[in-house]
Amino acid sequence: MLANSLAYMQGSQDDFIAQQKAEEAAEAIYTAKYTSTAQFSAISNFAVGNPGGIFLSGAQPLLQPGPDGLVGSVADAGQPPEYIILPGADNKLGTPDDVQVPLTNFTRTITITNVPTYTTLRRVDITINYSTGRYNRTYTMTTYVSQY
Repeated sequence: MLANSLAYMQGSQDDFIAQQKAEEAAEAIYTAKYTSTAQFSAISNFAVGNPGGIFLSGAQPLLQPGPDGLVGSVADAGQPPEYIILPGADNKLGTPDDVQVPLTNFTRTITITNVPTYTTLRRVDITINYSTGRYNRTYTMTTYVSQY
């Protein structure tokens, strides 16, 4: 039982990363909306029936943002994986021996849906799935974006 508890607790760094990556996606959506990068109609998921949507559908690897600067958008195609930087052998960050650890055990799903009866409001569900040790975890964040 103690071993299971310790294994579970070692995932706290990944839990924090998941929360931050969900918030980062929400900020990308607000950035697109409020900086006039995209019209409200484009604040949606890209799909065959909606080619004007700028955010990818389904579970996507965490990639560095593309030329539009928005994480989770169609412009991310071909970008390298996101990563965190850990201290190297000297145990100090910001030195040449720092190590980049890609976040390949994470995926992000951004689901944007219209809110029934409110034509100017969209619900945004951001789900981060990740594995930490022998555990698979999920972090979900829900927010809303308005046309105004």
